[in-house]
Amino acid sequence: MRRAILSIGTNSTRALVASFDNGSVTVDYSLSIGTRIGEGLRASGQLAPKPIARTIEALRLHLAALEPLAVDVLVVVATSAMRRAKNAADFAASVREVTGSTLRVLSGDEEARAAYRGALTCLPGELRGALTGVIDTGGGSTEYAFGRGSYPEQCVSCEIGAVRLTERFPELSGADGRVPVSTLKQAQSVARDLLKPIAAFPKVDRLMVVGGSATAMAALVAGTLDPVLSRELSQQELRATIDQLAHRPLDERMKLPGMRAQRADILLAGGLILDAAFEQLGHTTALTTSADLPLGVLLLDAEESGPLGTQESQLEGPEHDRS
Repeated sequence: MRRAILSIGTNSTRALVASFDNGSVTVDYSLSIGTRIGEGLRASGQLAPKPIARTIEALRLHLAALEPLAVDVLVVVATSAMRRAKNAADFAASVREVTGSTLRVLSGDEEARAAYRGALTCLPGELRGALTGVIDTGGGSTEYAFGRGSYPEQCVSCEIGAVRLTERFPELSGADGRVPVSTLKQAQSVARDLLKPIAAFPKVDRLMVVGGSATAMAALVAGTLDPVLSRELSQQELRATIDQLAHRPLDERMKLPGMRAQRADILLAGGLILDAAFEQLGHTTALTTSADLPLGVLLLDAEESGPLGTQESQLEGPEHDRS
């Protein structure tokens, strides 16, 4: 059976297709398009017309790409922005009209659980017994889950994301030049404060980080956009990259090797959130992986519909990314 998901995040709209066969899963197709549905949401409390139009167009593009793949099941989910928007119901009606599917708005706990489930598939079975924590840094919220094996024991969602932190501190975008030290310190303080809930969890043996900020940071550190399932990211590398971004205006950031252009303005904020998470969890290294929430949702849905056994993710072929 082939399952597909369209995932509407605060910053990107993603498509993922996976084939389920005899207890295993293979990712056949993955594409991310930067749409930033959460743009301006902090100020108005509503989804604005232009971000809505971008997102609907992205859904149409995804559906066209999925058409020749003979998908059996299609699910459409949304995350933080949809939980906060006053006009979420109107947008959901538009999504249903375009896709034919009912938009499922994930709770913070559901996000955390799915991100954990997806991330664990990139680990060999023998490594899944260690206590593992998974941080999912999004545009609108940051989730954390930990556990042993493929399913988390506890989850938490924190109201901070790269888009939201950038809108709170616009200078982080680099649009006005280098970021003042005072702004960096204020943003760091806010990130630490809003991520305090994760400090209450037990220290894990292994930390993993997923989400657009995490994979974009790893790509920037590596200096390449070539798709890789997983990379190690150290706090030292992270802080060096934060410093690099803070000292460059937006136009210079966009020229950095490995920079994803659509994330150049929010990546500094995402890096600050990741650094605060490292601090709160007492870790100096983490494994970044592109196996995350969309894959986790498909796995959990498939497992709820019937016994599938242990799933192994095989990310074959290039991962296309416009985000």
